[in-house]
Amino acid sequence: MKQDEKETIINEVRQIMERSSIVVATHYRGLKVSEMGDLRKKMHENGCQYRVIKNTLARRAAAGTEFEILSDMLVGPTGLAFSSDPVAPAKVLAGFVKDNPTLEIRGAVLNGKILDDKSLARLATMPSREVMLAKLLGTMNGPIQNFVGVLAAVPASLVRVLDQIRQSKEVAA
Repeated sequence: MKQDEKETIINEVRQIMERSSIVVATHYRGLKVSEMGDLRKKMHENGCQYRVIKNTLARRAAAGTEFEILSDMLVGPTGLAFSSDPVAPAKVLAGFVKDNPTLEIRGAVLNGKILDDKSLARLATMPSREVMLAKLLGTMNGPIQNFVGVLAAVPASLVRVLDQIRQSKEVAA
């Protein structure tokens, strides 16, 4: 591979890292080409990227970024998963490993800290960002809905009392 091709790959991977909040290192030895294709497809469907890159080029791309501490995991045939959503690649990889145990998750870097495979498994059990935002919105909306219900109950009660008075006067007349 020529030097300019290497520089192009390094720059591409560095740009992907700059847009990512998490990078997961995997060991893919033993996977078939079709299985790698399935993994890439699942990653893409969930807004993630999966790239196989030479370890030396990955180290150079990570140099000077928060993912530089990932270099200890870059040994042997390594594939890197990138995403701006920290939960998405963890979920995809955890599901993929169940069906394809030959894929080994070495670890990840999230917010400049190393996550081991157990921490990544816990991250995979978390709900997605959209679900968490929906739960937060529901929690914030609950008191407002209750307040509106209380405000609406006062005039409704007045209307019911007035209707009862009207009915009692009609019966009396």
